[in-house]
Amino acid sequence: MSIIEVKELTRKFKDFTAVNEISFSVEKGEIFGFLGPNGAGKTTTINMLTTLLKPTTGQALVNDFDVAKDKDRVRSSIGIIFQDPSLDDKLTAKENLRFHAWLYKVPADKMKNRIDEMLKMVELDDKQKKLIETYSGGMKRRLEIARGLLHYPKVLFLDEPTIGLDPQTRAHIWDYILKLRQTESITMFMTTHYMDEAEYCDRIAIIDKGKIIALDTPANLKKTVGGDVIILKTDDNAKARQEIKEKFQTEAQVKNGELMITKENGEEFIPQLFKQLSVSIISISNRKPTLNDVFLKLTGKEIREEEASTRDKAKKQFKMRGGGH
Repeated sequence: MSIIEVKELTRKFKDFTAVNEISFSVEKGEIFGFLGPNGAGKTTTINMLTTLLKPTTGQALVNDFDVAKDKDRVRSSIGIIFQDPSLDDKLTAKENLRFHAWLYKVPADKMKNRIDEMLKMVELDDKQKKLIETYSGGMKRRLEIARGLLHYPKVLFLDEPTIGLDPQTRAHIWDYILKLRQTESITMFMTTHYMDEAEYCDRIAIIDKGKIIALDTPANLKKTVGGDVIILKTDDNAKARQEIKEKFQTEAQVKNGELMITKENGEEFIPQLFKQLSVSIISISNRKPTLNDVFLKLTGKEIREEEASTRDKAKKQFKMRGGGH
C-alpha cells in the first residue's frame, strides 16, 4: 500500500521547469532513494513533498494528505533530517527533544517516556544533559534522527543524512537507520551522494533535468549497464578505442584518461584485448557495475561523493518556523 503517491507533479520558476510531470509511489515500510545530479529537480521535489514549495500542477499525497491542501496534516505525518545542522547548540539533548515534542504536540503524559525511549535508541541517554555544542558530528546526527522520530511520523525524510561524517560514523548512523526500520516500521525517503548508501534502498528513482529517467531496485538498475565494467589504460587510448570498435563492435568511453568498456563476462574478454590490440596495455581492471555506472550511463554525469546538495532558502525558512527537524 502506498504512503506517498505522486501524479504528474510539476514545479516551474517563471520560464524554468525544475520538475516536469513526474509520477511515482512509495510503499509503506520502504526505503526509497531519490538520486540525481545537482540541478536535476531532486531538492525541488523533496521540498514539495515536505510542503516547503507548492506544486505548479499535479498532485502529491503523503499519508493520504494533499501536500498543497493539507500542509499541517502532512507535516504532522513526517519527520525531516536535513543535511544542515538544525539543533540548538545552547540547549542540552533532552531540552532539544522536549522543545520539539512541545512544537509537535506530543501528549504531555507520553512526552517523558518518548524522549527517554528515543535517547536510549540512539545511545545518548547517558549524555542527555550535556550541551549540544560539546557533541561530535556523529552524536548530533544521531540526536537529529531521534528528534525526527519523536512525534511518531509515518514517513522520515533524510536529506544527505551522513554528509560530512567520517566513514566509521556513517556506518554507525546506518546501523541506527536500519534498526529503526525494524523497530518503528517507518517509511524512509532519502537522498544521498554516497553510492554505497544507495544500496540500502529497496528502490531508487533517478531524476535528471526534471524528469524521472529510471526507477527500480538497485540490482535491476545495475543490470542495465550491460555487463562487467573494464577500465583500460594504454599508451595510445585513441588508437585503442578505434580498434576496440572495429575488432569487437564495442564502444569504449573515455573517462579520466582511461577507457571504460562494458562487456558480459569481462574476465573472458580481457585476454582477447591483450591478443588483438596493437597498442601496449599499461593497466586493466574488471569489476561488477555500480550505481555510479548506472548514473553515468543514464545521465552522462557522475555523482561526486564530495559534492554537497544545493542549499535552499525555503528550507531554512521552514526551520525558523519550527518545521525543520
